[in-house]
Amino acid sequence: MNRIDRLFGILTLLQSRKYITAEKISERFEISVRTVYRDIKSLQEQGIPVSFEQPKGYFLVQGYFLPPVSFNMDEANAFLLVERLVNGFADQSIRSHYAAALTKVKAVLKTTQKEKLEAMNQHIKLQIPECLTFNYQYLSLIQHAISENQMLRLEYKNAKEEASLREVEPIGLIFYAFSWHLIAWCHFRNQYRDFNLTRIVCLKNIEKAFIKKQHIPLSEYMSMLPVNY
Repeated sequence: MNRIDRLFGILTLLQSRKYITAEKISERFEISVRTVYRDIKSLQEQGIPVSFEQPKGYFLVQGYFLPPVSFNMDEANAFLLVERLVNGFADQSIRSHYAAALTKVKAVLKTTQKEKLEAMNQHIKLQIPECLTFNYQYLSLIQHAISENQMLRLEYKNAKEEASLREVEPIGLIFYAFSWHLIAWCHFRNQYRDFNLTRIVCLKNIEKAFIKKQHIPLSEYMSMLPVNY
């Protein structure tokens, strides 16, 4: 990557995050932290309002906006490939949101790029087993609850088809054993529980703040999973 592309990449990265450290930027672009300092200085010299807050990192001053982002064909093709994966491994809510986002991406492509993308669309297929057809609409709702630290109420059926009503504090989503799983602190069991989304009968965000003050990292829970796939 040449320096001009890297500077634009750093600017795009800054716009996509509230804060980002020099170390994270150096990892993303495989450059030294010293080079990050020089690049940030170059952006500032071009009048771009990049500021810094210890210990959070660099950020763009509120109110600064970039013009619409453009994509090259490799990036556009990557979106197309991910669309197939989303359709195969996400639920209806995510499929709908991704389709809307992809439409916005296509809107900024050049006419020739759109034509190539439509042609490429005929050359990518995904064949998956019927068990991976996720027809529920829970993933977006769960993501929102996680980001807002809000509790969920769900009706759940276990492997014996026994139903129970739970109020939980969601800490994350994990895809393993060919299904999506909600990991949450369950107030009914008073412990962390693993809810297979295919067994959820109904789900509602009750817009109630978490009661438990602190939760374990999702990565820690993952280390306790019964399978490694």
